[in-house]
Amino acid sequence: MSLDALIFDVDGTLAETEEAHRAAFNATFAEWGLGWHWSREDYRELLKTTGGKERLRAFQAGLAWQEPRLSEDEIAAFHAEKTRAYAGILARGGLALRPGVAALIAAARASGLRLAVATTTNRPNVEALCRCCWGKAASEVFDVIAAGDEVTAKKPAPDVFVLALERLGVGPERALAFEDSRNGMLSAQGAGLRVVVTPGAYTDAEDFSAADWLVPSLERAHWPGILRVAMKKGRSAD
Repeated sequence: MSLDALIFDVDGTLAETEEAHRAAFNATFAEWGLGWHWSREDYRELLKTTGGKERLRAFQAGLAWQEPRLSEDEIAAFHAEKTRAYAGILARGGLALRPGVAALIAAARASGLRLAVATTTNRPNVEALCRCCWGKAASEVFDVIAAGDEVTAKKPAPDVFVLALERLGVGPERALAFEDSRNGMLSAQGAGLRVVVTPGAYTDAEDFSAADWLVPSLERAHWPGILRVAMKKGRSAD
């Protein structure tokens, strides 16, 4: 079966964004006077919980009772400010695409494949990344964006990939997903998709034994055969 679409996770897959997210969280903690700081080790553990607001709730659940706590309204306000801090980091050029990503996106577009995002992050973060790394609006890079705040359950639930497929108008057998985390892999497979996993800096120790393809990067040398065939068909149809 040939391919019609590629669906990409964002954080850790398109770019190693997690350090920028961690910096934005820590800057916002300081702005709010909370006295909290997430180390790399803290954040690696916290990333097992998908979604920024969900991550804050998980962190609070482990605090001693006397520590400061944010209400649900405060969590929403905090996360909005953190999102602005993240966008500011990216606006200053603090991010680059992972190896092979730009070439893969360009080749897929030239071959007539449709492109989508299925992410637990929010749409403003996708926009900030595309502005930083492509110098374009997200809608100029991707045909479809399915974000975490548009679905009921976040990864590892399949909801966001199901939403991306619905918006693309293709079945899972005609699309390929790209992920960097175990939760993302399980999410995509739960939606019936085959998954190419490229572990990131924060996910390299996770269990990917169930991945359809496990590759070190998205450079052309590591493309699975089904992707190479799709690109050749696209070129021959021009």
